[in-house]
Amino acid sequence: MAIRFLLLQNRAGKTRLAKYYVPVNDAEKVKMEYEVHRAIVTRDPKHTNFAEFGTYKIVYRRYAGLFFTMCVDVSDNELLYLEAIHLFVEILDHYFQNVCELDLVFNFHKVYLILDEFICGGEIQETAKKVMLERLAELDKIDT
Repeated sequence: MAIRFLLLQNRAGKTRLAKYYVPVNDAEKVKMEYEVHRAIVTRDPKHTNFAEFGTYKIVYRRYAGLFFTMCVDVSDNELLYLEAIHLFVEILDHYFQNVCELDLVFNFHKVYLILDEFICGGEIQETAKKVMLERLAELDKIDT
């Protein structure tokens, strides 16, 4: 399995989206989310966007006031996941027309839908932005 979990957290450490691809109990989720936030917020901006996290590594990127974080296996390609985070943000930005934290909070069901179209079972399914946006447009037609 490649991706262990994906987190979106604001600067204050509030988790806005969490998707786990491995079974983790609730108490451990809270602990991991706190540790991940503490690890990336305290890092010097001059350092890379990769950090060790136990026997795994975290790949993160900051957009405005949000940290997008993926926990992956140590042997995986960090740059692939950094680009995946960027693609996810681009899709969100296009779908919500300039996405902000409130879009994620009030439309969390749509964000999870987008994420499920993008990543399934911890593996990236689609990397074509155009295909993703076409699928989302089709789903919106069905929804209305």
